[in-house]
Amino acid sequence: METATVLETAKAAGSIWGRWSWVDASVWTERMLTALENGVQGGKWYSLMGKVVTRSTLERGFLQVKANGGAAGVDHVAVEEFEQHLEANLEKLECSLRAGTYRPQGVRRVWIPKLGGKEKRPLGIPTVRDRVVQAAIVKVLEPIFEREYAEHSYGFRPHRGCKDALRRVDSLLQTGYGWVVDIDLKSYFDSIPHTPLLDRVAEKIADGAVLKLIDGFLKAKVMETTKGWTPETGTPQGAVLSPMLSNLYLNPLDHKMAEEGYEMVRYADDGVILCRSQEEAEQALQRLQSWTAEAGLQLHPTKTRIVDIAQPGGFDFLGYHFERGRRWPREKSLKKFKDNVRNKTKRNNGHSLNTVIEDVNRTLIGWFAYFKHSHRYTFTNLDAWVRMRLRSILRRRQGRDGRGQGRDHHRWPNTFFAQQGLFSLVEAHAKARQPS
Repeated sequence: METATVLETAKAAGSIWGRWSWVDASVWTERMLTALENGVQGGKWYSLMGKVVTRSTLERGFLQVKANGGAAGVDHVAVEEFEQHLEANLEKLECSLRAGTYRPQGVRRVWIPKLGGKEKRPLGIPTVRDRVVQAAIVKVLEPIFEREYAEHSYGFRPHRGCKDALRRVDSLLQTGYGWVVDIDLKSYFDSIPHTPLLDRVAEKIADGAVLKLIDGFLKAKVMETTKGWTPETGTPQGAVLSPMLSNLYLNPLDHKMAEEGYEMVRYADDGVILCRSQEEAEQALQRLQSWTAEAGLQLHPTKTRIVDIAQPGGFDFLGYHFERGRRWPREKSLKKFKDNVRNKTKRNNGHSLNTVIEDVNRTLIGWFAYFKHSHRYTFTNLDAWVRMRLRSILRRRQGRDGRGQGRDHHRWPNTFFAQQGLFSLVEAHAKARQPS
């Protein structure tokens, strides 16, 4: 009943629930939100553990974990298996949390390929039970920290995303910010110092039980070998807590740059500082180097650089490449796109052409939704490449080897694929550019 009432109340323009529509109404009451906006005494929040351990918060934590999916942790218990005994599992979690006997389990470490390269990055997979507790913590703490974040921070925040950050970058470039500090934090998630991070949390949270729980998750054994090892730094990518904690640790940098007048745009550990001159960019880089050194972080020595946007080279940000007034998908994004299409258009594909096109269309439509602001030449080349892949399938079915080319363009012209329903990036781009 409370949730239904909250949703109805939120419709009123300017109401507190309208401003905080994304918070969990079973955790945050109107009284708490009012205190959040007006400020609590001493600036710190007490007695939050009681909110974390309630059955309703844990249930909603599980629903979030289930929606996100993910593999099993070191205990080999998958989300589906945890759900089969959900009530018993949640009751056990609640009892152990209330009794203070709960201990995080180890984190299973796997290595996954970095986009478009041979390098790999570490991914930490907590157990499902630990992910449920972490999700419950985030539901309680996130609104407190969200209120403190800078305007130019876009990653892992409600009602914000990559497209908002890209729009901000594009706006600044168009208004004369032609020098860019391209920021690359080396192994950021694995290198955040624990003590300063917990100090950041403690600036707003005075509940010792919650702080102890977060500390336990940070120090959970990383099971990369049979014995495992205890990390001294970092919050593992893959943990539910990591996005919130990673944002919190960089929040002072965000405010420092804003206070000194620099136009910074940050999405998690990916960021740029846009400046009007080379001198300003050099000063911004010096400020950045000083802050990261004091914070125990490292800037990548070659990937962190100053870019003159008017010169060849440009910079990458959130999948796009920006250069000399234009933007298009960065090289790694194009490679990922082509690899996806290649997997769906192998020459020995046994499905009908219509089935193959339907499958390819799903990739094309989703990809275009993100990269539709690229230069038009991007779409002309890719449309031609996709049709070549489809002609190669048809050529193979006629007993001929090789790629679709030459006379194949007459056998199966562009209009043929349009009639089969193939999504055209060029046509979609032209339509998107038309005034509404």
